[in-house]
Amino acid sequence: MSKKEKDGYVKKGTMMVVVFVALAVGFLGGVFYSSYQSVPGKNAPPMGQAQVSNVQAVGISELEKETSLHPDNVEAWVQLGNLYFDAGQVDKAILAYTRSLALVPDNPNVLTDLGVMYRRKGQPLEAIKSFDRAIQANPRQEAAYFNKGVVFLHDLNKRDEAIKAWEELVLVNPGAKVQNGELVIDLIENIKAGKP
Repeated sequence: MSKKEKDGYVKKGTMMVVVFVALAVGFLGGVFYSSYQSVPGKNAPPMGQAQVSNVQAVGISELEKETSLHPDNVEAWVQLGNLYFDAGQVDKAILAYTRSLALVPDNPNVLTDLGVMYRRKGQPLEAIKSFDRAIQANPRQEAAYFNKGVVFLHDLNKRDEAIKAWEELVLVNPGAKVQNGELVIDLIENIKAGKP
């Protein structure tokens, strides 16, 4: 063990892994929470540039320039879609995600985020299609299964279809949890028992 490691320092590679994992967990938590909390058929209140954080506004502006100069830059379209997603700019997020998918059609993360945006726009059937495409692209895409169940239960009033989507999620990950920490398997049992 080196002197630095003995003194409580962390290797750069280890720190990068920790940062990446923390960001991934935060992002997935946000996707689960936002899709579960979204009110069907209602967009978040429209946000003007003044309401968007300065960092988001600068990021959006830079990425809009990048995509206009390099419309084949898939990563720029994805990042732009993510910023619009976070800013509650549903139509713009859908457009950015759709543009990225025109270049790389089978990105399960983008397809999942697109489905969440369709739900927020009040288009549950389009959301389901997008979640199904995400699952087809990656059968382990947990967020797509979860969000599909949310749409079936809350937007389409198809309780059995919601349960089926969540049971498929549990097959992929028996320990899958809802934002509040409840196991998805417990959520399924509560719904079957008629509990809220």
